[in-house]
Amino acid sequence: MLIFNTKAGIQAYLSTNFPNDASVGFVPTMGALHNGHLSLLQNSLQENDVTVISIFVNPTQFNNPDDLEKYPRTLDMDVEKIKTVSNNILVFAPEVHEMYEGHTVSGNFSFGGLENRMEGSSRPGHFNGVGTIVKKLFEIIKPANAYFGEKDFQQLQIVKKMVQQDKMPVVVKGCPIYREANGLAMSSRNQRLTANEKNKSGLIFKTLKEVKDKFGRQNPDDIKNYVQGVFAQHPEFTLEYFEIADEDSLLPLHVEENKKYRAFIAVFIGNIRLIDNISLN
Repeated sequence: MLIFNTKAGIQAYLSTNFPNDASVGFVPTMGALHNGHLSLLQNSLQENDVTVISIFVNPTQFNNPDDLEKYPRTLDMDVEKIKTVSNNILVFAPEVHEMYEGHTVSGNFSFGGLENRMEGSSRPGHFNGVGTIVKKLFEIIKPANAYFGEKDFQQLQIVKKMVQQDKMPVVVKGCPIYREANGLAMSSRNQRLTANEKNKSGLIFKTLKEVKDKFGRQNPDDIKNYVQGVFAQHPEFTLEYFEIADEDSLLPLHVEENKKYRAFIAVFIGNIRLIDNISLN
């Protein structure tokens, strides 16, 4: 398996070993890989001539320095997991100085308001950091297709918006959420949960499924109150936000025909922040 640490290295390999019309599939990650990431790789392998995965913990998308410091970095383990999918996947694992050339400064992006709600409201500057690094990675790898998990659904919509605004020649594909046996959305942050916390965190998806059942039968305020009540009964959790929003605009629920709606949630258990979402209709 080939691992590249420099932009010049992976660009030279791609240009030398694949024709200009070869389809490149790309999976950008921050490492600490799980089965959800591996499913993105499998999708890319099926649909492209060559697949690249990046493993880079991007400092500009963390608004909490403690969170950045504690984010799991497991490159050797990640490479072994990638090998279980295919030995032919190219790994791009640069250092911070390679991506930012000594200046860890994020750009200033506007995503048509998508960046101001939910995760954007809770994590100021987060989506500027996401936009900065994804744009850099797209310019380096030049993928035809890029694969993102729907767990970070707001991020997925923002990347699509950036590609549309900048007229970038890449198709951004959202892939289904992979879940633990108890329904907890797979996330690199789950590695920081104790066994007891992971077990209890099944409550998040259980609640989202109940929201889906109530959607269309109860008004949004009653559903919000229900969710707040659920987590109020479990003091080990702190509910940061719960929203029902239009999938495309991420604006609050305003029921119209031919619109798709999704419920979004962010919860702390201890000091670990977990997010999830579910399609409602």
